[in-house]
Amino acid sequence: MPGGLRNPLSVSHMLEQLGDAVHNVKNKRSSLTQKMGELGFSIPYVDISIQFIGASGLPKMDVVGTTDPYFVAKLDDKISFVSTVQQNTLSPVWNEIWRLKNVPATADLVIKVMDKDEGELTDDFIGTASMSVSAGAKEAEIHGPLFKRLRGTFWVKIESTPAVDEDPTVHPYLFNGPIRFSRHFSPTVGALTNLNDARLYSTWKMYIMGVPLFFGDVHQHWNRNYKAAQSIFQGPTSFAVRSGIQAGHRMLYARTPKNGFGVIEDTAGIMQVLHNGASRPGANGSQFAHRVKPAVYTYIISSEDDSFRFSETGAAFFVDFASKHALHSNCCETVRYSGEFHPRPEGGWQNFSDDIPDDAVKWELVIDNNSGTYSPDKALLPALKALLEFNFPGFAIFALDHDDEELKKSREACRAYALKFRGVRQEDLQPHAQVGEETLSHQAAAQLQAMENEETEEKE
Repeated sequence: MPGGLRNPLSVSHMLEQLGDAVHNVKNKRSSLTQKMGELGFSIPYVDISIQFIGASGLPKMDVVGTTDPYFVAKLDDKISFVSTVQQNTLSPVWNEIWRLKNVPATADLVIKVMDKDEGELTDDFIGTASMSVSAGAKEAEIHGPLFKRLRGTFWVKIESTPAVDEDPTVHPYLFNGPIRFSRHFSPTVGALTNLNDARLYSTWKMYIMGVPLFFGDVHQHWNRNYKAAQSIFQGPTSFAVRSGIQAGHRMLYARTPKNGFGVIEDTAGIMQVLHNGASRPGANGSQFAHRVKPAVYTYIISSEDDSFRFSETGAAFFVDFASKHALHSNCCETVRYSGEFHPRPEGGWQNFSDDIPDDAVKWELVIDNNSGTYSPDKALLPALKALLEFNFPGFAIFALDHDDEELKKSREACRAYALKFRGVRQEDLQPHAQVGEETLSHQAAAQLQAMENEETEEKE
């Protein structure tokens, strides 16, 4: 569940499941879309823009404070949208936009409202609002899990036009923007007192457009010939290895009010994501906080939700995990694609000078298939290039095989510039822990143990 690990024995989770069961019994029928298709009726398709305005009248869920609401919206259980967390309010305002192409006009929009419990294993379920995707301003009641008790009101505005694709059934429920991202901080960053470089403790999750258009239904399976992948996905100890990585993933990608959120609208937007940020005290990198950082990133494009997830390859939270890419993918057996990427100015970092303003340079993104865990097919590099050009039209995209000499030279030039001119240390290029630092893997193991203890106590 977004925002936290769902303990199947928690009261909130059981109430949520009970509410879903009651809803399913009451609506024990095929969806209207499915039924019309079975009867041979032609189903009209629409392109829609959904504005999630806000909610009011939410119940107080916390002993201290009120409620920290967020929501998960789904269209026919085919595609989902997860909102930001609004802190300490019973009347949250989101005004977040979700655009989709090729949606059946008969589709159902279901919005599940949750209360974020930071630091807890589970989030509280508030209730569910449902509506059609017909155009107009809508006001829907939020019903709780038991006896569909009223728990507030949700407001939505939907714009709808006939689908423009010649055959909308080829790519139904196609995400069409805007490109949203969230920046997540490893919980270990809060325990540090002598470090200010939060980038090495950050990961990004970006919802990009059109993945099915370029990859179709092709996914990259984990590499059965890679020893680290074998330890995760097969063998008697693999379950324990996966559990630890998945616990780390949940902690790393937890959705909290402290996350950074944004929308990529132009080239400047993606450049800001790639900015250097704050640096270590005493380093000369602080003057480059608002400049593109010469850094190499580890990435995956998820099979679960087509999101683009990445962090610096030297991120501290990778320490002691069997696979960087598996940590990002939540140990999913497949990804759409994976590897590394780095930004560079036109002509390469070896020909760059910090005397040149970033906005006076044409920027390029060099991306590859350097992933032992999934070993992506290099034949799909042109599709990867086209996908990123579709999403980031202001960047020149170079998609190169991991053995390409041009890639190796470009990557090394990037790192060399960071070391020589940006105050980056050699040890920052690879995952490492500070002296006395508790690693994410250690915290994940502790969380797993706490959950096991809780389950044991509830059974007793």
